[in-house]
Amino acid sequence: MLHSRTLLAATVAVFGLFAGPDARAETPPDTLIQAWAIDDIISLDPAEIFEFTASEIAGNSYEGLIGYDPMDVTKIYGKIAESWEVAADGMSISFKIKPGRTFASGNPITAEDVVFSLTRAVKLDKSPAFILTQFGLNADNVDQMVTQEGDDTVVFRMDKPYAPTLVLYCLTATVGFVVDKQTVMANEQNGDFGYEWLKTNYAGSGPFSIREWRANEAVVLERNENYSGDAAPMARVIYRHIPEGATQRLLLEQGDIDIARSLTAEELDAVRANADLKIQEGPKGSIYYLGLNQKNENLSKPEVRQAMKYLVDYQAIADTIMKGKVTVHQAFLPKGFLGALEDTPFSLDVAKAKELLAAAGVPDGFSVTMDTRNTPEITGIAQAIQQTMAQAGIQMELIPGDGQQTLTKYRARNHDIYIGRWGPDYQDPHTNADTFARNPDNSDDAASKPLAWRNAWDIPDMTAKADAAVLEGDAGKRGEMYLEIQKEHQETSPFVIMFQEIEVSAMRSNVNGFIVGPSFNDNNFAHVTK
Repeated sequence: MLHSRTLLAATVAVFGLFAGPDARAETPPDTLIQAWAIDDIISLDPAEIFEFTASEIAGNSYEGLIGYDPMDVTKIYGKIAESWEVAADGMSISFKIKPGRTFASGNPITAEDVVFSLTRAVKLDKSPAFILTQFGLNADNVDQMVTQEGDDTVVFRMDKPYAPTLVLYCLTATVGFVVDKQTVMANEQNGDFGYEWLKTNYAGSGPFSIREWRANEAVVLERNENYSGDAAPMARVIYRHIPEGATQRLLLEQGDIDIARSLTAEELDAVRANADLKIQEGPKGSIYYLGLNQKNENLSKPEVRQAMKYLVDYQAIADTIMKGKVTVHQAFLPKGFLGALEDTPFSLDVAKAKELLAAAGVPDGFSVTMDTRNTPEITGIAQAIQQTMAQAGIQMELIPGDGQQTLTKYRARNHDIYIGRWGPDYQDPHTNADTFARNPDNSDDAASKPLAWRNAWDIPDMTAKADAAVLEGDAGKRGEMYLEIQKEHQETSPFVIMFQEIEVSAMRSNVNGFIVGPSFNDNNFAHVTK
């Protein structure tokens, strides 16, 4: 079975590559091997996935009701859904399910599976559940809000007439991916909807199935022979956990991997000079930022928050540590989104920062900690910020950890400062407004825990403005509303927003068909050839 812990003989042979960089001269022709830092994986369950690596894996192994063209996100099309219709009152959308499609298990994909997947995500209420619950769904009413009508129709009801494109884009997020009810429920324990099992297993219908996840070591995917679309050229795809860029580059040059996902600027320059290798890049919606916990007495002072925005040398970091991989960006909506603010009012200004710190009553600065994922680039950015903060008397102690460690601490809001990278969950401006500029309940046991909550920023007025923007039907007016919110956010928020990502990968010259999409679950290797 797909979920056996015994690897196929061919995969075992490929894992022989893990012994060292000189083990092989080239990768098998039917296997794509990628090197990346994959220590951020916490779960493989679409109802819980909320990290970059797992999102990309799910995007290649699961399907949602609908999708969009990663080169033009305005082009929305059906995946599991054949068609959809918005009700006249705007309070529901009906989806007709395509006939004849199957899961990797061989079970047919039905309207019942879709209803189960969406209601399951709401009832489990893991990190990404808010993407669905923002439409008025909760554990008590979801069985009435998401229903099956007839053999092939799913009706998704809402509490308000939201912009239809918002709802559709939300259903393209990983939390909207459809799981095989029969397989999942066969592994249910104590009413958990198969949650404990699906954290490390697979029940999807995408072009690849997830064979195995070895934490902080590797993930193995295999071609799904029951996939309803075109068969993937690659028989298997392997992610190797290799966080060091220098090691990735060496393995790539020697032919032991096909794609290196996290090379530094210096390493990328070397790749460009190698005729056997090539570079592929694409704009990403991901935002690099600092989150300042408002539970910290010093960080909660408005002047301190603003001072810290003048203590980052944005351009120097963009030109050196992150050369070619980011652009300076200082608002929560990425460039390319409706209503994105492209003003960059902050630059390194120690004198201005000292004035603000004096106004806050801390003229000599203070000591604070920052949780930092221990990848080379994040560490480099953190060290650069540590140096410029010190120029105004802010002594910043860096606390390194792997992706899972730092995220877990951040989600419990037990940090002082967190250096983060946030990717949009769907292609609508509300995706980032909902997390950076909304916090409907700041209590420790809040049901919704967006980034504003993680940093204990209580903002009822801004939350109301974001709520109003999501109901505005006129795109022009809606864009202006988001511009206004971002301008206020720049001046008042506990977020030091720094950069927008350009995703850059290095690969062997014979690798073709890898798609870099605007979100990480859009990165696609289903059509890769070698």
